[in-house]
Amino acid sequence: MKYALTIFPTDEAIRPDELARAAEDRGFESLFFPEHTHIPCARKTPYPAGGELPREYTRTHDPFVALTMAAAVTKKIKLATGICLVIERDPITTAKEVASLDYLSGGRAMLGIGAGWNVEEMGNHGTDFKSRWQLLRERVEAMKAIWQHERAEYHGKLVGFDPIWSFPKPVQKPHPPVLLGGHGRKALERVVRYCDGWMPISLRAGDLKKEIAELRETAKKAGRDPKSISISVFWAPADRAKIDEYEEMGIERAILALPPAPRDKVLPILDSHAKLIR
Repeated sequence: MKYALTIFPTDEAIRPDELARAAEDRGFESLFFPEHTHIPCARKTPYPAGGELPREYTRTHDPFVALTMAAAVTKKIKLATGICLVIERDPITTAKEVASLDYLSGGRAMLGIGAGWNVEEMGNHGTDFKSRWQLLRERVEAMKAIWQHERAEYHGKLVGFDPIWSFPKPVQKPHPPVLLGGHGRKALERVVRYCDGWMPISLRAGDLKKEIAELRETAKKAGRDPKSISISVFWAPADRAKIDEYEEMGIERAILALPPAPRDKVLPILDSHAKLIR
């Protein structure tokens, strides 16, 4: 089992570089940062977890800036988005950011992605909620083309460009791992079609054992080796018995949450999480 951490990196929380050093010193494998470019002041979309939207959603740093700070003070820990809202980002620019992070960190980047839930937020970026999944797929496919080819081009229904040059290329070949956050049959089909890993949220996962079996069967039917698809549980419970159960299911990464709080509150929780590492 690989042990990872996630936190909303905000202006009110522990600095990304401080957290990254502390996490690497304690043996954590990776660090995941989510993002929201903004939160509209007038919003009809309900918060998926229920209740009021937590304060940290309005205060996140840009994940790639924060992860670059983390990369600069560490040597081994992997640097991931969890999740990057690709539907709100230009794919050429995002491909450049991911490749730059991977190149400068020596091949430590991972791209956790999702299609988002906040209709008003994505609307401000010109994204239509109903077509967001197609847009996500095409942008990921376009970024893969940029990462892998000297002269890259892509022609989809929503994304398209003629041959371009874009460097640096990522250190990892063919590209940094792409992990999709989502649930249900369609999400599993998307993982198999254009991702390297599945990243369900523990609180919404339901019967994980059943879904993992479905993921593997879907991969086989598509002619893909199920072992080529990693499984990481987001917001995994800090519980030894549950993590052991995850490992038996074939889950390879437990992503433990930290509160978006100052250093003196985060580090004791980090120490507690570190006790789970074997």
